[in-house]
Amino acid sequence: MASTVLLKKLNDAIAREMQVSIQYMWQHIMARGINAQAVIPILRQIAIAEMLHAELIAERLDYLGGTPTTQPGPINIGKNLTEMLKLDKKAEEEAIKLYREIIKLADKENDYTTKKLFEQILSDEENHHNTFRTLLEK
Repeated sequence: MASTVLLKKLNDAIAREMQVSIQYMWQHIMARGINAQAVIPILRQIAIAEMLHAELIAERLDYLGGTPTTQPGPINIGKNLTEMLKLDKKAEEEAIKLYREIIKLADKENDYTTKKLFEQILSDEENHHNTFRTLLEK
């Protein structure tokens, strides 16, 4: 049985994944400006990936006996494309930090399946972070 701390962290992860999925989805619809057409498909693709993460984490939480949250974290759209990408980069940094904590906690609790799941998701989040960081450099 997973600890209550791990179950809470998994729910925090679900809320975060739902948050950024909605955030990136709205941004891909609302993006404007000279570079928007290049960024729109990237935001859409990452939004879909984040929703899949939420589903995977919710399935794991359910298996461990927890109840997945239905509430996303605070959604921040931004006023222009640059602000959107800065918000997105920050959101990915926060996710990376949280998922590293979850990996350590799962390892401590000998929950190798949760650890492996979050190692895979962490890799995706680092790629998303790199994408936003690179877009901001251009």
